[in-house]
Amino acid sequence: MVVRGASGAGKTTLLNLLGGLDRPTSGRVWIGDAEATALGEDELAALRRERLGFVFQSFGLVPILSAAENVEVPLRIAKTPPTERAERVAEALALVGLADQAAQRPSELSGGQQQRVGIARAIAVRPSVLLADEPTGQLDSRTAATVMDLIGELVHARGLAAVVTTHDPLLVQRADRVIELHDGRVTDTRVPRAAEV
Repeated sequence: MVVRGASGAGKTTLLNLLGGLDRPTSGRVWIGDAEATALGEDELAALRRERLGFVFQSFGLVPILSAAENVEVPLRIAKTPPTERAERVAEALALVGLADQAAQRPSELSGGQQQRVGIARAIAVRPSVLLADEPTGQLDSRTAATVMDLIGELVHARGLAAVVTTHDPLLVQRADRVIELHDGRVTDTRVPRAAEV
């Protein structure tokens, strides 16, 4: 699903609420069967760690770590055993087409490759929900389309739910569902013609 709207429409705020990074002033947020707004800080951190994958516009990679080490970070935080960590990192990098770049640092990768490392890091935890805030905002249109296609393939192949914010009309065409936001309110929801069966 793509959430679309102009700057200041509330897209990032919505993702922060869905990801448990912010708490709403009213209402409730559910992630599957868990009411995120009713959880304590430790439970909320566990929910984020185990069920959510985050992809950021700014890539959010640690410059001194290799691609593989960046992907490994959330698995180390989750205390995933070393053998399983190595398997998940290799699998995630292969899924995004970067198995051969595992040892490279972010500065040695293109913008599109850095964003794919960010996606690999998000899916390595095997989340049920992928939250992506303007994941193509710093990419040229061709690379942006490739990244959106990759997210779409991962959603369909892995059964993930994905919420992707963008204001790029070309990326909206790749969505299964589009929600329009204006001043923090949903003004439209639809299925693009390309996604209709």
